[in-house]
Amino acid sequence: MDLIFRALADPTRRALLDALFIRDGQSLLALTADFDMTRIGVAKHLALLEEAGLVVSRRQGREKLHFLNPVGIRQIHDRWVSKYTEPWAAGLIGLRDELEGQDMSTSKVFEIYIRTTPEKVWAAITDAQTRRRFHFGSTVTSDWTDGSSYSLTHDGVDGPLVEGENLTVEPPRRLVQSFRAHWDDAAESAGTSRVTWEIEPVGDSCRLTVVHDQLPEGVVEAIHGGWPMVLSGLKTWLETGTELTTPGSLMYGRATDTDADTDTNADSTGARR
Repeated sequence: MDLIFRALADPTRRALLDALFIRDGQSLLALTADFDMTRIGVAKHLALLEEAGLVVSRRQGREKLHFLNPVGIRQIHDRWVSKYTEPWAAGLIGLRDELEGQDMSTSKVFEIYIRTTPEKVWAAITDAQTRRRFHFGSTVTSDWTDGSSYSLTHDGVDGPLVEGENLTVEPPRRLVQSFRAHWDDAAESAGTSRVTWEIEPVGDSCRLTVVHDQLPEGVVEAIHGGWPMVLSGLKTWLETGTELTTPGSLMYGRATDTDADTDTNADSTGARR
């Protein structure tokens, strides 16, 4: 986390993050227009933010676009902030969002590094019982073939929370899915979007990138806002064999005690508990 704190120490870099929070997916040229410095200067700051994992860049056509990656911020929140301020911060953020509203862009990108193998990341994403450990206690169901359906359900909730189609299934590197949320009326109104999981080996670790795109303008943050918690929970589970239990990480409840008592040495991903 030292890289994250070092990146956040500079006011220009904090301002760049604010600019991407307001309008995500901007080019270097667009970002430079908001700052009194050269394009090279802005590029250097963006490079440091990318190194810290706070910004992710992706090419779309001839442009290189920059996206805010809130996973690192979420990890700082879970480690240093939540135990002191979560009840107050959650209330204030909710009030702010209700009063101001959000104008979300059409794409969101999330990235995290996990010390494990691509096979174990893939297994964690697609195994029903393991998914419960880090995805708000939800169970995923699918046969994981191209064109097949999938759903996320939760005990005590009628019907699926999320459902869609597996558009591309390439284990253990890439999974592309349509995404339709049903947990409330606002989620229903967002319609169908797309989620892409990309798993890339990097040394003794993996870089996991989740791209949630084809989102409608003005989509409610709840549709994509849970990904930092999901990815942080996945990293915690695979690296330590424990569940992330900070406030907010268990939106729909955790796996049952019965589940927690089974297979106490290892799960299907090979992670020890």
